[in-house]
Amino acid sequence: MTRLSESAAHTQRLERLLETNRTLTSTRELKPLLDMIVEVACELTDSGAASLLLYDAATKELRFEASPDMETSGLGEISVPLKGSVAGEVFTSGKTLVIQDASKDSRIFRYVDEKLKLQTLSIIGSPLAFQGEIIGVLEALNKRDQRHYTEDDVMVLETLAAQAAIAIENARLMENLQRANEDLQRLDKMKSDFMAIASHELRTPLGLILGHSTFLREIIPPKYTEQMDVVIRSAMRLKAIIEDMSTISHQERGKSVVRRKPFSVSELIEEAVSRFEQDARKKNIELGFDIPSSDALMVEGDREKIDVALTNLIRNAITFTDPGGQVGVKAEGDGGYVKVFVVDTGIGIPEADIDRVFERFYQVESHLTRKHGGMGLGLSIAKAMVEMHQGQIWCESKEGTGSLFCFTLPDSTQRAQAAARVFING
Repeated sequence: MTRLSESAAHTQRLERLLETNRTLTSTRELKPLLDMIVEVACELTDSGAASLLLYDAATKELRFEASPDMETSGLGEISVPLKGSVAGEVFTSGKTLVIQDASKDSRIFRYVDEKLKLQTLSIIGSPLAFQGEIIGVLEALNKRDQRHYTEDDVMVLETLAAQAAIAIENARLMENLQRANEDLQRLDKMKSDFMAIASHELRTPLGLILGHSTFLREIIPPKYTEQMDVVIRSAMRLKAIIEDMSTISHQERGKSVVRRKPFSVSELIEEAVSRFEQDARKKNIELGFDIPSSDALMVEGDREKIDVALTNLIRNAITFTDPGGQVGVKAEGDGGYVKVFVVDTGIGIPEADIDRVFERFYQVESHLTRKHGGMGLGLSIAKAMVEMHQGQIWCESKEGTGSLFCFTLPDSTQRAQAAARVFING
């Protein structure tokens, strides 16, 4: 071969490597990726065969993951030991190994030759290294026409092995992410199914408990009234939990419909605050509201759903505010939107938890016991109710000082539709 033809062949190899690298970086499925690597290794080193082995940490051995006849040869069932094999030596040393005459070399793992009914005459192996860790070995064997492997072959295989290691780890990462995402979706569905079934199945017996206990309270002797009140309060607490679960379940399954009618946010706030006055007095908490005296703050929306959102925010504020603290509700108009604020002087939320407070079942606690009770659904329900109106909700807080929750509502159906279009179009 002339010097010019050698140069041209070298250039072609480099171009093929660049092309292969582009393909490797765009391939996300592991099996096609491995098959392509061994195919290119055969082509660029002009070898009769090639194989790719990955390290199995469980068995501390190398396993064949790709080879031209992988499906029919039975290679996938063979494990290669780290001692007594070329692949094992390459993996252990982290260096490329070339054996030009392998016919009598003791490092050849002859079991593979026997299994495949072939003879390894020459072999070259390069480690697959990713971020300083060896993850496997890329081999090519039996240089065609019984020629020797060259320095150019070593360069090509090492370059391909380096590219392959990165591509393999990226593909593994994508597979792991996909599996994790599928697991999360499955768990999320289990949560949803549980809430739907539990809220449905518990509703009837709880109704009977409340009905009979309320009836019995009217006829039992006064000395038992206190005990019956405990039963009724506990049943009402359970009823609130079931209603929360039912609300989330309906929203997730698309069964929750927004029935838009004009209503006054100012009036809604007055009513909501009045419902919590007794709870606030019991905890010695100052509860108040601030609404415009000359503006009813009218919006077109589902009053019941916004009431649910506001109720959960106020209940949450009272729950997490210590005796002697303050809870306030404020509302104001803001250019086609109504803003509602619920502020407290409670325990506050650690900065790391603020982004998660609206997640289902999430509770911010500084200790292991669930001191304040509940299932962590209140804020997620508030978020769902507000967002069903194309509104926004957020939280600002400082641990040990208090929290501010705010949500905005479009004041008209047209503005809500416009907000929805902006969200959909990004």
